[in-house]
Amino acid sequence: MTTELRVAKAHAYGNDFLFVEAGAARFNNLQARESDLARQLCARHTGVGGDGLILFELRDRGATMTLFNADGGPAELSGNGLRCLAALIARRQNLRTGDVVTVDTTAGTKTLELKAIAGAQYTFRAALGPPAGIRQAQIPVLGETVTASVLSVGNPQCVVLGPLPDQERFNRFGPALSKHSMFPAGTNVEFAHVEAGDRVRILIWERGVGPTTSSGTGSAASAVAAAAHGGATREVDVIAPGGTQRVEWRDDGIYLTGWAEVVVEGTAYLT
Repeated sequence: MTTELRVAKAHAYGNDFLFVEAGAARFNNLQARESDLARQLCARHTGVGGDGLILFELRDRGATMTLFNADGGPAELSGNGLRCLAALIARRQNLRTGDVVTVDTTAGTKTLELKAIAGAQYTFRAALGPPAGIRQAQIPVLGETVTASVLSVGNPQCVVLGPLPDQERFNRFGPALSKHSMFPAGTNVEFAHVEAGDRVRILIWERGVGPTTSSGTGSAASAVAAAAHGGATREVDVIAPGGTQRVEWRDDGIYLTGWAEVVVEGTAYLT
């Protein structure tokens, strides 16, 4: 038996997400196997392809969202996924610059202000809330002891400050840190180099996904770690392989600015 399911796809700097209305999943009796649905849809060669699946329910200038990583595991928040959903809302509801979108996530309600529209790209400044649990930790891993900044920005983050690793070291230490016993639920991992007081360059190993070209929460965490432990200012450009996002760490929390665009809305056929 084949099930037809409406799916939208959006990305922010190459970090891509699939969107399915939660009501459609319930109607097709898919909510009981959401993890399987995420794995099937996110598969790069046999599915639509994506770093994560977001089940959502729309309202006027807002939505609720539930996020699953590509491996089917649940996640609390994605800064880029949040902004992709806001772009979908803006596209469907014909929003204009200055409009504000509110999204209820597992990590709380987030607000995003639409700052600019350029073709299919929607730029938002998202209020992610304050970071929590910021500390430095000595982590024994793969025969070494790695100094990392550990914190939460709505989801768990482990940021290793210093020169960026080469590909071989990144491919070894990224997954080893992400699944380290220090993090029972796993963690996102960033390697971050403070190139200047207002500029940080990162590589990302995302929990449940692997290497990604961008991460909104990873950019936010790297900026906080760079300011707290790396000598950076509290307003920085964070450069990932997919592009640059602006992070402001203010007294009332973290603000993340970047763009997202909807790629396609269509039908997936599930068997």
